[in-house]
Amino acid sequence: MIITEILARNARMYGHEVALIEREPEKGRRVSITWKEFDEISNRVATALINKGVQKGDKVIHLMMNCLEWLPVYFGILRTGAWAVPLNFRFTAQDIKYCADIAEAKAMIFGPEFVERIDSIKEELTTIKDFVFVGPQESIPSYAQGYQEFLDSGTPKDPNIPINLLDDAALYFTSGTTGQPKPILLTHRNLEAACIVENRHHNQTHDDNFLCIPPLYHTGAKMHWFGNFIVGAKAVILKGIKPQWILEAVSEEQCTIVWLLVPWAQDILVAIERGEVDLKDYKLDQWRLMHIGAQPVPPSLVRNWKEVFPHHDYDTNYGLSESTGPGCIHLGIENIHKVGAIGVPGFDWEYRIVDDNLNDVPKGEPGELMVKGPGVMKEYYKNPEATSKTLIDGWLLTGDMARVDEDGFIWLVDRKKDIVISGGENIFPVEIEDFLMENPKIQDAAVIGTPDERLGEVVTAIIQLKPGQEMTEQEVREYCEALPRYKRPRIIYFDQVPRNPTGKIEKPKLREKYAGRSESFQIK
Repeated sequence: MIITEILARNARMYGHEVALIEREPEKGRRVSITWKEFDEISNRVATALINKGVQKGDKVIHLMMNCLEWLPVYFGILRTGAWAVPLNFRFTAQDIKYCADIAEAKAMIFGPEFVERIDSIKEELTTIKDFVFVGPQESIPSYAQGYQEFLDSGTPKDPNIPINLLDDAALYFTSGTTGQPKPILLTHRNLEAACIVENRHHNQTHDDNFLCIPPLYHTGAKMHWFGNFIVGAKAVILKGIKPQWILEAVSEEQCTIVWLLVPWAQDILVAIERGEVDLKDYKLDQWRLMHIGAQPVPPSLVRNWKEVFPHHDYDTNYGLSESTGPGCIHLGIENIHKVGAIGVPGFDWEYRIVDDNLNDVPKGEPGELMVKGPGVMKEYYKNPEATSKTLIDGWLLTGDMARVDEDGFIWLVDRKKDIVISGGENIFPVEIEDFLMENPKIQDAAVIGTPDERLGEVVTAIIQLKPGQEMTEQEVREYCEALPRYKRPRIIYFDQVPRNPTGKIEKPKLREKYAGRSESFQIK
């Protein structure tokens, strides 16, 4: 079923029930809408866009921070038959222009956080005829229409634009950390499949409540919410990541499912350990599932979590924007004994692990992970060369190195581009990062290769200590003696580990910052 039809069905079946709640703890703000309101606002967005000349196959830029308006706008764009083009909120003005040019966007709907960036490139956005501003009335730019006026120009009736599952639906751009963002074209079938896979994996019912914290522009958070959406279950959009705010939202809204990123889960455990939050102050008995995706998950983090929250189900989710987000591989809530693995193929998915010639490698040996299933993207839009290198006979080459164990569980070894080659040995940073994270003084860790004349590269560790902890370079070296000699970090830095909005370690930034240094240092 087209996801816009799922929304209409939810409005018919659960119209007066709450669909979405937005919490902004810093401002003491809480607002909500029902399924009927959600559906009608989406129709108003759609018909207002159609009145501006947006047609099936056009592209509409969607550039907003998480808020109550985000999802109704997204569904409204889809109801016109146009492509939704959600953009990363970290994109610079030039990134935004690049994406708008690739998409040949006809309209843009944007929030107040982006006014300065849009102002600086507005005259260069030659394909965009209409700008809609979702923000305070007094801040509407001269070239944009205010959101309320825009909604008032539409109607709450479904425009009934014919859409089928094979139609193009959305254009997502990669983060651009290793070059220009690549445009990923998804179909309505891809979006429908994400609903089914997520619900199949986590067994959401109409009584569940999903706490959404990660950015909605990304396929991860939204596609996890899809598991609730398909059964008309509510969700909470939380603006803010402080442990206290997360626990308050779970307690006060009676959330049952929370998808976290690694640093947020770690922050919650550290806050509990330091006595900054007391679990007795919150009602958490209904919280049944905590799951993590978007980056490798240190097994020590999950073990520590289960000690504090022993009744929680847990799942690791693996996916890419090119696979319509998470679910192509997942651990499975029944497989907690295999924590550390990314898991097994998701519902209706299959996998291969191959060498550089696309031949299957023997079980236990590392190779590149390929996946095939209903979420595989249609293409990299306007980039046939990249498409042909990534999509092969319906299989998606992920760029991730993996191995499969004797029980059939897949273990992520590392990103192909992040492997450290030192003295002819292939070294996988994730393995060393997981080892470092076992140390009770360490909050986060990243491992990269830095240039070395003799060895080619050397293992370099960036270590972020927990608040109040102290650790010397010698302590780290003694701790790492448990590793094989060639895997031990030769260079050690004590610093913050940068992560992007979806929780991935920003290794290009680290390589840029530390390349060429040969001494360790400690930031006080």
